[in-house]
Amino acid sequence: MDLNLLTALDVLLAEGSVTVAARKLGLSISAMSRTLTRLRTSTGDPLLVRAGRKLVLTPHAAALRDRVHSVTREARTLLVPARTELDVASLDTTFTIRGGASLVEMLASALVAIITEAAPHVRLRFVPKHDTDPHGLREGQIDLEIGRRVTTGPEVCTELLFRDKYVAVARVGHPLFAAGARRLAAYGYVVSAQPLEGLDPGVAVRVVVPGFPDAIRVAAHSELVAIVPRSSLGNALVKGEPARLGVRSLEIPGRVPDFPIWAMWHPRLDADAAQRWFRQQVIALCKRAYPDWPADRQSHGR
Repeated sequence: MDLNLLTALDVLLAEGSVTVAARKLGLSISAMSRTLTRLRTSTGDPLLVRAGRKLVLTPHAAALRDRVHSVTREARTLLVPARTELDVASLDTTFTIRGGASLVEMLASALVAIITEAAPHVRLRFVPKHDTDPHGLREGQIDLEIGRRVTTGPEVCTELLFRDKYVAVARVGHPLFAAGARRLAAYGYVVSAQPLEGLDPGVAVRVVVPGFPDAIRVAAHSELVAIVPRSSLGNALVKGEPARLGVRSLEIPGRVPDFPIWAMWHPRLDADAAQRWFRQQVIALCKRAYPDWPADRQSHGR
């Protein structure tokens, strides 16, 4: 099937003239006549018949005219560059974000406030991250993923948001803050079951809990010291947030490595105007939250 015939049919039915149709399509009259012959063969109808000195539409052609025009107009909209302008205020969609519990706690309230003000009809859906399986990104179930381990799959687009670092967290008033960080191990650690990449608390571990927020809660009500990422201390945009949680933090002595926090998405969403706007809000939020943390703006897969 030659779909170019649709354009020719649209013009022929609109003009009722082979000569005018040829001029509009930039064809010779003989080429336009051959196209009309092909259209007659395809439709099984004469389409245009002579009536005196002019051509008139057959009943079948008259019935097709509006439908053909509608189809060709719709086809043209599909074969032009995607629109990049976006009316954020009228955007009505749901963005699904996957991330660890501590990262969701860090971003959720501030991100909801930003999105609600700019795009009141947009809905946010946060889902937990249990693994690095790219299925959710590939199948369109996840719009944006945030985490320190890049979801597997060579086609996944990524951008570095910031670099995180482990800190020690203890309850407000803990004797550790008077004794100094060198006494950390003397009080015992509470850690997450998630691997502490590049960090080995060693034999001082007393309690292991499922996640970083759990470790902070235990430290807030005991003499134990939680070893957690700095980003797990709640909303970094709220001054005094650790104190609200009943804890304070301090640097861990020695060379504690930092680690990257990435934004990840599938390339089919890369050029979508709404998706790009949403990703920009998340990236800007992370920059505001941690302006002193290096983020070399690395990206790949784009």
